[in-house]
Amino acid sequence: MKAIEMRETGGPAVLQWVERPRPELSGPDDILVRLHAAGVNPVDTKIRRNGPLIPDGLPAILGCDGAGVVEAVGESVIRFKPGDEVWFCWGGLGGPAGNYAEYRVIDQHLAQAKPRALSMIEAAAAPLVLLTAWEALHDRARLTEGQRVLIHGGAGGVGHVAIQLARAAGARVCTTVSSPEKAEFAHALGAEYCINYREEDLVESVMDWSEGQGVDIALETVGPEVFRQTIPAMAHYGDLVTILDPGPELDLKEARVRNLRLSLELMLAPMLRNLPRARIHQGEILRRCGDLIDHGALRIHVSQTFPLEQAPEAHKLIEQGHVTGKLALTMT
Repeated sequence: MKAIEMRETGGPAVLQWVERPRPELSGPDDILVRLHAAGVNPVDTKIRRNGPLIPDGLPAILGCDGAGVVEAVGESVIRFKPGDEVWFCWGGLGGPAGNYAEYRVIDQHLAQAKPRALSMIEAAAAPLVLLTAWEALHDRARLTEGQRVLIHGGAGGVGHVAIQLARAAGARVCTTVSSPEKAEFAHALGAEYCINYREEDLVESVMDWSEGQGVDIALETVGPEVFRQTIPAMAHYGDLVTILDPGPELDLKEARVRNLRLSLELMLAPMLRNLPRARIHQGEILRRCGDLIDHGALRIHVSQTFPLEQAPEAHKLIEQGHVTGKLALTMT
């Protein structure tokens, strides 16, 4: 099979177009998936630059997200049969088990039936950002109807689905964007108010929108400085969730006075640790997101696709920043 492999860390050029043996079923619960597409995420570029997240992970095939058609099943598989369409988020953190490839073997319990309303490309681009946004909003922040929610980077991969998930739960949403075009995109997804962070003050804008109360929930997707800037925009007893390391230089006096609940979100944890219950929970999240998608309450925006052999170009685009929605690699 054709695959993209990295044998050392570095720039996009370390991603090499190679021929590798097609993986074989090795356990009774395995399914062999012929991948049609793979999502490209910022974590892929970080692993390429800094190294795999698992020991002895080189050479590695990157790519956590995938979607394709089941070609063969192990003797104990009851959830799928050949010809079924599936999507999943698993692998890509080091070693050969990644999705920048034409085939993938995966345990049946780690895959879900692809939503009917999604193309293969959309399905491949969706799982990691859906799991991240859902866990941040529902599991960490305990989102409820009627709350005011701030989503940073509302036109990005996590941001654009977080807006929709918050709206589906009955919340009011404001978001940060970098241009009028991205504001228009975010409004179309359900954002009530957009803040151009290049031209407007975050705290003043949030307080104007929230009638001086601040937001009940904020999802921070940018970095430590934005995390710090968001604290005074929070309502008292609010939830501030970040998907990144907030950094060592934190002054939390104001967060303490506001009685904020600060949460960290890393949806990769079940892959990094032996967390079977968390894996089951993530499967349920994908199933519930699939229902929202098939009922028209959630959509995935893929702004650009690349043939598999052009994975380095996709990495370059992500590292330039400001991608709208998601990128994907295609195998067919």
